[in-house]
Amino acid sequence: MAGSCTVWTVWKKPMYSYNKKARQALRDTPDGLTVAQVASLINAPNKTTNRLLRNMPDAYIDRWQKIGIKNYFAAVWCVVVPPENCPKPNSKESK
Repeated sequence: MAGSCTVWTVWKKPMYSYNKKARQALRDTPDGLTVAQVASLINAPNKTTNRLLRNMPDAYIDRWQKIGIKNYFAAVWCVVVPPENCPKPNSKESK
């Protein structure tokens, strides 16, 4: 057909599909992980992983670590593990 064209769409995983995997990887490693380590565990690009970690409200940079021959600094990320909710007091016990 003249004038027709085929449009190819490359499907990209949405970032939220990596959130759960990244959070679990960081919870499983209480000492923390660098962006490259998290990216390798969740099979995501470093750039995506960096953006993901910066936008996670429970993730934070715990410390900086020298990496490689050139001794550049890489952030070591951890996540806050929230405690369980406080149980509701029994009305009979509170009197």
